[in-house]
Amino acid sequence: MPEPMITAAQVRHIASLAQLEFDEEQIELFTRQLGSILAYFEQIRELDTEGVEPTSHALDLVNAFRPDAPRPSLPPEAAVANAPEQESGHFKVPQVI
Repeated sequence: MPEPMITAAQVRHIASLAQLEFDEEQIELFTRQLGSILAYFEQIRELDTEGVEPTSHALDLVNAFRPDAPRPSLPPEAAVANAPEQESGHFKVPQVI
């Protein structure tokens, strides 16, 4: 029988680091699930990626942002018009220190 990819002791250690508490049934479940995930990574590792350029995204996407064009700013009076409190054209907020 092949050695498991991850042990229950390792799952307990990871849970401890994440400050999570699991019962033994959950530990067993997570051990199997994480073992399956790690086994899948081993399959991926076997792929020949020689000559494949790294990508940051699977699809060739371009940002859908609007063009950055200068435009007039909101006048200071309009910016503070709905402020609960203002002083000299600025927002007035409670002191925090």
